Amino acid sequence: MKVALLGTSIAQAHAAGFKAHPDVEVIIYGHTPAKAEQMGARFDYPVTTDLDAISADPSIDLVDICLPTRMHTEHILNALRAGKHVLTELPLAPDMAGAHRVVEAAAASDRQVFVDMFNRFVPSSRMLVEAVTERAYGRLLQLTVETNTALLWPGFSIGLKQIPLEQMLGDLDTIVRALGVPGDIEVAKTAKDSEAAAVDALLCYPDALVRCSTSSMLPMSYGCRGGYRAVFENGTLACAFIMGADGRTDSEITLYTGDGAQPLDVPHVDQYSAMIDHVLECLNGKAANMIGPDTVLASLDVALRVDRAVNG
Repeated sequence: MKVALLGTSIAQAHAAGFKAHPDVEVIIYGHTPAKAEQMGARFDYPVTTDLDAISADPSIDLVDICLPTRMHTEHILNALRAGKHVLTELPLAPDMAGAHRVVEAAAASDRQVFVDMFNRFVPSSRMLVEAVTERAYGRLLQLTVETNTALLWPGFSIGLKQIPLEQMLGDLDTIVRALGVPGDIEVAKTAKDSEAAAVDALLCYPDALVRCSTSSMLPMSYGCRGGYRAVFENGTLACAFIMGADGRTDSEITLYTGDGAQPLDVPHVDQYSAMIDHVLECLNGKAANMIGPDTVLASLDVALRVDRAVNG
């Protein structure tokens, strides 16, 4: 299989995931030759600055889009027209109109489209969704989901304009999968500068108090840390994680009940690698696509509501 990886910033996390598959050939596209060459040298992949050549190359099976959000819809549709499978970094599109165009194009194509909802492969996120939907500890009363990060990827800003769609979407997706679409959304925000900021969103549900919080104002030494606290009728789940720029995550989950504190087993997962493994398994006919564009519409709509509240 041959993959064209478009981008040189967050694309580095995808490149690391493909390195685990020596049978996959990767070519890197970068708009800036120096950045493309630097990334190519790091991962020992060839590079190009010619997008048209990628579309015309019949040997390329999958186009992996890690370009700015405003470019996602255009490049997904172009890749489908060229007969390629597509993996796109989240969000699927910068607006719901573009998202629906992609869903329709994917449905009319014999190619597969994947959205990098890497949070769906994180065991701690799955455990939370299952605990809520199966009422393992009774009804959910309160949920706080939090991510705090430094600017880990060179050239990748996470200011107020980026946070709702590029940083909060994964956490919002976990919340929506567990609880459905919220009613009203209330937002508070602050900014360090145009590249780093923080947003708190209060999501209104009939029977649960839910808060989603993200900050990108941490120093590089902090890395990326976060987790959740889910308060149920019969217990509390508390998760803490730390993630590096390579996507490797270490998590701890503790269940607190009237009988005391019980650490729960959490399998170690490199979330970007797990996502890429899933994509390759789907393309090889070994799995069904669980991150297709139609599956992310509700979460994207919620993130866009947060974005409108933050940015107008």
